[in-house]
Amino acid sequence: MTISTQKLYDEASEDWIRKEPTLLSDYTARPFLLDWCQPVAGLDVLDLGCGEGYFARNLKIRGAGNIEGVDLSPEMIQRAVAEESREELGIQYRTGDATELDGFPDDCFDLVVSVFLFNYLTREQTAQAMREIHRVLRPGGRFIFAVPHPSFAFSRESSEGQAPFYFTTGDSGYFSGRDQLFEGEIYRRDGVALAVRCVHKTLADYFSSLQSAGFSKLPEIEELHVTPEMLKTDEKFFGPLVDRPLHMAFRMEKS
Repeated sequence: MTISTQKLYDEASEDWIRKEPTLLSDYTARPFLLDWCQPVAGLDVLDLGCGEGYFARNLKIRGAGNIEGVDLSPEMIQRAVAEESREELGIQYRTGDATELDGFPDDCFDLVVSVFLFNYLTREQTAQAMREIHRVLRPGGRFIFAVPHPSFAFSRESSEGQAPFYFTTGDSGYFSGRDQLFEGEIYRRDGVALAVRCVHKTLADYFSSLQSAGFSKLPEIEELHVTPEMLKTDEKFFGPLVDRPLHMAFRMEKS
């Protein structure tokens, strides 16, 4: 029986704690997203799907104002709170569902970030979460998020070898696999495996969800990948992924 995403992260919460880059996306995605969030000085920020707070802490260090972190996993939130108690940055964390942000009023954030959340949501849940994000964003506010590249789950099957990631997609294809849950693992650079999953969505699904949520401006998009600089630091880890699309980043503004 498939366990819930909440339980998956509750059970593995300790393995996600980090103060420096350890995961593939800590190199290939998060530094880019942190730069893309600038300027953040003094902004009211919502980190949706914050996990144990790694991205929120990095935003705060870069000068963000009030940061609210929300995650479905109580254990991940406990880890984030524990890190906050060790190094007080003034970040607030709470357990919550991205599709129901009732605890926040309309137009209360300047920036909403969501780093690898939507790969855990169905198309319907994604659309609902984006409607909530649009509601809590102030006019002129920005929404920045990253997801696995839509081709990501199909680019590396478990039969190819495990590190640094794989997904099991079976007989599913890019279109026939829409809204299907693919289980997988990603590996930290120290070799520790972390269970992850991907509810597959096409690029069109993301555009449709943004449009139905009320985002009328075309988003900026970047396809993120391994760079030559990363390859020089650890050829064994990054080498198998050279010239493959790994993640997709979106940035848009609320009119």
